[in-house]
Amino acid sequence: MPQTIVHITLVVRDYDEAINFYVNKLGFELLEDIYQVEQDKRWVVVAPPGGVGTTLLLAKASKPEQEPYVGNQTGGRVFLFLNTDDFWRDYERLRAHDITFIREPKDAEYGMVAVFEDLYGNLWDLLQLRAEHPIAARLRPR
Repeated sequence: MPQTIVHITLVVRDYDEAINFYVNKLGFELLEDIYQVEQDKRWVVVAPPGGVGTTLLLAKASKPEQEPYVGNQTGGRVFLFLNTDDFWRDYERLRAHDITFIREPKDAEYGMVAVFEDLYGNLWDLLQLRAEHPIAARLRPR
């Protein structure tokens, strides 16, 4: 039986500023933005354009103990990995949208990679996996 990780929660400071960043700067699609009356919060889901895999659930920090995790969900390690079919196109597009790259592009054994940070400081890999990489095969349509 196939299983899929549908959402990964990303703790954010503010829904609208996070939507603005992910949609207008990274080029993600806004899939859902629904106010949930019973919990007095929003259900906000974004995904990379054309993506068919995991989505990001943007969840506003709602308790004081959650606030320190905004921008530090993995203690300073790369948190998310955004694979592309054209590294240089997307690298230049992100730079044109003032995305901060903290590690410049590198041709690694698994593919091209550069590290950028989101609006809160979470680290992301922008990468283009080599065709022979085992994960790349999982990303191809079946």
